[in-house]
Amino acid sequence: MINFRKIKQLKSRYGMKCGTALLALFLTGCGDNANLAQLCQDNEEICNEFGQDSWCKSQRIEVALNRIGVKDKNLDADKYNLLIAYEGYIKCMSLASQIQHIKLKEKTTLRKNNLLQAKANLSLLSEQSANSKHPHLLYYYWSRESNELALEEFLQLEGSAILENSTAQYHLATYYIKRNTKKTLGLLYRALELHQPGTELSPEVLQTLTTIFTQKKQYKQAYIWLRTYQLLLDKPDDMIETSLKGYQQANKLDADFLDKVASTTLAKIEAGKFTSPSY
Repeated sequence: MINFRKIKQLKSRYGMKCGTALLALFLTGCGDNANLAQLCQDNEEICNEFGQDSWCKSQRIEVALNRIGVKDKNLDADKYNLLIAYEGYIKCMSLASQIQHIKLKEKTTLRKNNLLQAKANLSLLSEQSANSKHPHLLYYYWSRESNELALEEFLQLEGSAILENSTAQYHLATYYIKRNTKKTLGLLYRALELHQPGTELSPEVLQTLTTIFTQKKQYKQAYIWLRTYQLLLDKPDDMIETSLKGYQQANKLDADFLDKVASTTLAKIEAGKFTSPSY
């Protein structure tokens, strides 16, 4: 199923109205006022980057949208988003390519070829962006390649306006999480404060908050953030629901009340109205 939370970003990015038919490679119907068909008509070579397959559609859309963004603007921030999109597609296709078709062996070959193509394109883009000083890319080369010089340059930017965005605050939090828990919480809350309405909310921020409060044995807070994460998903996750019930039963939590808190919290974040609580 397509992740319509991600497609909603098209409204602000391209401001298009929905056509009567969308490219079969991506969608089978019209919805969410996002005219992917027009985008693909204008960027056919990008939308046909991978051989047509029913697996990993949402990840393929992310790659295409971010490739179009790089093509149109050639910004380093867009290149970072494209790197992340390729990683998501590779992760998904790595699993899909292991499925063996007895009657349709060409399907298995197609998926393996798509996987190899994505890995090659990721590697090429990574090489082309290696000298960038954009904070997102500096973080990328430290977190993916253990580039200590990139980390040093990234940390030198701490406190500057260029890091006053949700993504950069989360990146800082991942560095400090093993070094300073209180500072990490502040950075995660700041990441939520800086979330821009209409853009995708990073689930990793909510997951990290859940982990921290679980480790601190503050189970009410852990429950709230895990429930907030569950609400963010398009489909409820059974394992998460089991964990929530475990929190509730082991600590005699008022689940109904905490669920309302989580719902209100997510609404504030997505509306750009979240403010950091005391911690």
